[in-house]
Amino acid sequence: MSTPNTHYGAAAIAQMLDGAKHIHFIGIGGVMMSSLALITHSRGFSVSGTDRTRTAVTDSLAADGILVHYEHSEAAAHGADMVIYTVAISPDNPEYAYAKAEGIPCVSRADYLGYIMMGYAHRVGIAGMHGKSTCTSMCAQIFVDAGADPTVLSGATTACMNGAYRIGGKHHFVFEACEYMDSFLDFNPSIAVLLNVEMEHVDYFKSMEQIRSSFGRYADLTGESGFAVVNADDPEVMASVEQYLGGVVTFGVDNAYATFRAVNVAYENGYPVFDVLLDGEPFAHIALSVPGKHNVYNALAAAASAHLCGLCAEDIAGGLHNFRGAGRRMEFKGKLNGADVFDDYGHHPTEVAATLQGMSKMGYERIFCVFQPHTYSRTAQLADQFAGAFADADHVILVDIYAAREKDSKGISSAKLASKVGAKATYQPDFDKVAQKLCTEVTARDAVVVMGAGDVYRLFDKLPLEK
Repeated sequence: MSTPNTHYGAAAIAQMLDGAKHIHFIGIGGVMMSSLALITHSRGFSVSGTDRTRTAVTDSLAADGILVHYEHSEAAAHGADMVIYTVAISPDNPEYAYAKAEGIPCVSRADYLGYIMMGYAHRVGIAGMHGKSTCTSMCAQIFVDAGADPTVLSGATTACMNGAYRIGGKHHFVFEACEYMDSFLDFNPSIAVLLNVEMEHVDYFKSMEQIRSSFGRYADLTGESGFAVVNADDPEVMASVEQYLGGVVTFGVDNAYATFRAVNVAYENGYPVFDVLLDGEPFAHIALSVPGKHNVYNALAAAASAHLCGLCAEDIAGGLHNFRGAGRRMEFKGKLNGADVFDDYGHHPTEVAATLQGMSKMGYERIFCVFQPHTYSRTAQLADQFAGAFADADHVILVDIYAAREKDSKGISSAKLASKVGAKATYQPDFDKVAQKLCTEVTARDAVVVMGAGDVYRLFDKLPLEK
């Protein structure tokens, strides 16, 4: 059982922090939580936190003077003036329960992030069911390369930040805006990016009407003086912002009236090359270093956002060309029998199809896809879409569903999904046997992508990869 978001708002949280000295973070090892902890520490607060596992992230926090505990206990929260928590914790978490009993303010991560960002002039929030981390990372590359010194909070690591976040100046704040459980409704963007809208997180969202409403409310957070940067080729995105009162900047490929439009799209070894028009006039020539048509859309959204923040076309084109991808987003891991091996976070049919379609343009003879479905609810409700998502793969190996926060109550399994995919799909729950199959079958003309949002990355420890 998760703990709900708070919705205090920035002004109320600022009042709660008046006179506070010590802030405690439950789940401090997470990407977003660790970055918030560092920003808080940089503002002069004493910071502590807990996480179950010691990692490079928690070691880095400790090196910066933040006290990290590796066991959840009441004592860990002693002396705290505020507790920040991730909604993934249970309400009976000892630190959370202690803080509640003692009257110590408890604020959810999303609510606190909404407060933190108010100190920045431009607040670019990247939302959408797919592509958030990649687009956020593209923005980071553009801003960093242009010398704009952004503060960035992403869900994936990026080389230009040497991690998943960057603490910079107070002018540009670029962040990934997660829609799950409507967390993004606690944020305060001045520029709201809507990449795409479709059915996802079916354990929370029950209808497209609910999803459209949530994304529309997110865009409305910019106010009339802000901007919504929206995908003109996605009818659900456009329906979400029908009542939006701020400035609308559209991007697209197919829509001839998009503010930022990609034309003359071609692929060089699978990597998109295209021209960007701004209001119908030449703006920039873009040569991406990441594959797939979906990255054309991510690049257009990043370009529009950077332009609204005052960056020039030359810097935007240069940053996009320099971007080599985000962690676990078609991340090159090495070679197996001469075949290229990639790691990818895709776990929704649209993401799976987009990644495989991009790979199909890269000149490989065969594509092997190892896929781990994520949650029973998503796999059950989107099973028919998954069945068609592997069209561009030649061999599909399905491992067991990663349950995450759920229990098996849907009557779905990876074996059943394999039968829906067809003859090219097999079910194999044993990672050792998956590794053995790959080692035996792949050749130097092939590519392998290991895909999923669970623990399927453990497969890499069993593969004799060469760099």
